[in-house]
Amino acid sequence: MAITHKLKSIAVSLTMISAFLLSAEVPVNYNAIIVGTLGNNDFAPYYISSLNHGIVTQSNNALLRLGAWKTLETDTRFSYGFGFDFLTGLSSGVEYMRYDPATSSFYPHNEKPANLWIQQFYGEVKYRGVFLTAGLKEHASKMLNNSLTSGDLVESGNSRPIPELRAGFIDFQDIPFTNGWVQISGEISYGKVTDNDWVRNHFNHYNSHISQDTWYSYKRAYFRTKPDERFSVTIGAQAAAQFGGYTEYYHNGVNYHTDHRTANLGDMFEMFIPKLSDKEGFVAGNHLGSWDFMARYRLKNNDELKAYFQWPWEDGSGIGKMNGFDGLWGLEYKSARKGWVNGVVVEYLDFTNQSGPLHWAPGDSPGTTITDQTTGGDEYYNNAFYNSYAHYGMAIGSPFMRSPIYNTDGYPMFVDNLVRGFHIGLMGNISDAIDYRILGGYKKAWGDGRIPRATPVENTSMMMEAKYKTPSINGLDIKLQIAFDKGTMYGDNFGALVSVSYNGLFNIGKK
Repeated sequence: MAITHKLKSIAVSLTMISAFLLSAEVPVNYNAIIVGTLGNNDFAPYYISSLNHGIVTQSNNALLRLGAWKTLETDTRFSYGFGFDFLTGLSSGVEYMRYDPATSSFYPHNEKPANLWIQQFYGEVKYRGVFLTAGLKEHASKMLNNSLTSGDLVESGNSRPIPELRAGFIDFQDIPFTNGWVQISGEISYGKVTDNDWVRNHFNHYNSHISQDTWYSYKRAYFRTKPDERFSVTIGAQAAAQFGGYTEYYHNGVNYHTDHRTANLGDMFEMFIPKLSDKEGFVAGNHLGSWDFMARYRLKNNDELKAYFQWPWEDGSGIGKMNGFDGLWGLEYKSARKGWVNGVVVEYLDFTNQSGPLHWAPGDSPGTTITDQTTGGDEYYNNAFYNSYAHYGMAIGSPFMRSPIYNTDGYPMFVDNLVRGFHIGLMGNISDAIDYRILGGYKKAWGDGRIPRATPVENTSMMMEAKYKTPSINGLDIKLQIAFDKGTMYGDNFGALVSVSYNGLFNIGKK
């Protein structure tokens, strides 16, 4: 009887939803994209694979992407949206090393992306200035120019999305009694990673550790002065956390310990307001984030100049800005008109301080008589209890730090987070039908704070993109990217990407 009652309830709900959709005209966007890449090595060049939501990582790919979505309407009190997006095709493989305890030796095994995966699948609602989203949805920086930047330090759009429940404000909202002079924007989310198999399959099972069934949390708060003024400032912070699941620790090919953690409502509350946890001996979970600032000035011709920074933190020392000059420092020019130069971004990135190389916490060594504490060795994007800050091997934050997917020895962490360099982005219009974009940069890395390199590695990368909007077929675009890497960090890579996409719109419901 209970099952019958539930089935009836589901049927009634579906009928009501169908009736609602059919009672009004609902615009739905759709697209179909064919993507092909060719390269000379294992991985696609840095600027082809970066900030692409983890879609293209291998050098050779033939992919078909199909999607449909309805966007939220910001000019109505209530609105809803949804989206579904999947990819299918073939990709080349990469050989990773794995340890065999039976023979006490390493052997190579081939790994490549699945032939079919869901990239986005979500539903969302909005009431007044507040939204709620559930499911898989791509996110990127809310402050930086995602077409030209090197990447946000906390959520950049570099990795595949994480299924989550996310709520917050639609864009910036006026704070009451400030007459529009101060606005607020913010979000909070909880989700769970889906890369268990990926992590286990790419791990060497020899040293370090891997986490499984890990949960993810993100929160952000930005404050902005009145944007209608010529000069305005945005200031705020982002914070992300990994928690829950279990961790397996390996030494010389032996799994010598496994930690199990909970992920209940109390744990989720501790991700929102962290506190010392009796379960872990420290603040529960792995927390990281950034202090963010942007100043914008609008010229008389409505062009804009921006200066901004993001300061990273991994623990209390970073929060207190005891990590020196570490951070992303940028300048941006944005034109109000179409032309040869529509936007320029110049960024300097430095992550070489990390609050110094020494870290000592008495809680790490029970029974010690040394009670003093030194909070250095921030070890950006790495943690002693959780996986590195990545999803399907690609950094969730900035790709400027070499992602774990490139570790063909099967080591699961970031090996080059002591890194410094610069990035430049340029975009514009050659004609009404042709847009271009150029990205380039240089970086040098000295390993990480715990395992520095005897000899530093470096890399120079560049990508040139042209996009042709066919005037005879509205919605049909052809894009070409040519890119290369030169140096000892990624190797000498050369590759190209070609995509053909068609975007359209159809209506469902009553005419």
